[in-house]
Amino acid sequence: MANATGTALVTGGNRGIGLEVCRQLGRLGMRVLLTARDIAEGAKATAALHSEGLDVTFEPLDVTSQESLDNLVDRLERQGTRLAALVNNAAIALAGFDANVAERTVAVNFFGAMHVTERLLPLMEEHGRIVMVSSGVGELEGLSPALRQRFDPPPPKEELAALLRAFVDDVRSGQYAQKGWPGSAYRVSKVGLNALTRLLAEEVKPRHLLVNAVCPGWVKTRMGGAHAPRGVEEGADTIVWAATLPPDGPSGGFFRNRRSIPW
Repeated sequence: MANATGTALVTGGNRGIGLEVCRQLGRLGMRVLLTARDIAEGAKATAALHSEGLDVTFEPLDVTSQESLDNLVDRLERQGTRLAALVNNAAIALAGFDANVAERTVAVNFFGAMHVTERLLPLMEEHGRIVMVSSGVGELEGLSPALRQRFDPPPPKEELAALLRAFVDDVRSGQYAQKGWPGSAYRVSKVGLNALTRLLAEEVKPRHLLVNAVCPGWVKTRMGGAHAPRGVEEGADTIVWAATLPPDGPSGGFFRNRRSIPW
């Protein structure tokens, strides 16, 4: 992979795949803004990358907090920062399945990525790249035919957001199975994220921005567990590839191992 320039912002960059993405982007020559909700963990991760000689700056960010996002955007605007790449990596996978799990999961994995992207779009350079870190469990073939039709083609953004909120409400009322939803908040959040990727790719096409989703595979992290077959280096590879695509690179796609896979 050739050297890259400009500034990249990575959400959830304090550990696991996010940390490795920061490392690999830094090694390619990019200035990296490592964001994390936990200030102590974010500072520790940044210090570790500094010790490797990388240009990494820590920026606190809770993707579920409007105030936190506003503060980040204000800081970047004051600094005159422009972004060559945005990697929406922050995600959670909680044990169990109830309304609380559904609400928290969708808040981080779907709405977090949507709100961060919307707020940072004005700071993106022309030909910038936006990467949604998704999952193979978000593939449409995992849904019932009736539910698949509600996501493919993706409805307008407002309707898509309402659909994700309806999922949470259906879990809360105990009606999710009757409505055709799977019993996995993580899966639904990634289905929504993939649909959002497709919508954003069309929305920002006039600005020559590239928007893609990436499945990193099953990676050995705190989330993936100790039995996962992939290391973080392999998991981060396609994300970094998508974050450093040339101006004529693909947009509106879903990738694993740098190859296109079905939605």
